[in-house]
Amino acid sequence: GDEVVAPPTTGAVEANGVVEHVVDGDTIDVTFDGGQEERVRLIGIDTPEVEHAASGSRPAQEAECFGPEASVYTESLVPVGTPVRVERDVVPRDDYGRVLGYVYRASDGIFVNYEIMRQGYAQPLTIPPNVTFSELMLQASRDAERDAAGLWSACRG
Repeated sequence: GDEVVAPPTTGAVEANGVVEHVVDGDTIDVTFDGGQEERVRLIGIDTPEVEHAASGSRPAQEAECFGPEASVYTESLVPVGTPVRVERDVVPRDDYGRVLGYVYRASDGIFVNYEIMRQGYAQPLTIPPNVTFSELMLQASRDAERDAAGLWSACRG
């Protein structure tokens, strides 16, 4: 149906970690309450890549359209030191060992994955079985595209 799914924002939520570093638009480093630092890949979204110098076997990578902007936007939502709540889906980690997470800003419950998508900084990326919010993400991307938000207007080529 066409029912609008409101992002699951209920006000403040209990934090279970703190942002240590924003790697790029869809990846952040979080120190969890237990003290361990983990790299967290945001589920359901895929932001354009930022520029990376070559390292090891990895070739240098040029920044994709809107990659740097996406990174800056994510950092504006959850700057270093921000308490966050990270929740997992069915599969807890990706092939690189990163935690796969839905990230909420603890102070106000903002659903970071959704906001990045809604504001036009990401494309939907659903990898089953982690599909809890796949419909919500698709809706957000359609809304962003309709509004020509972010990369939807900047990256028409």
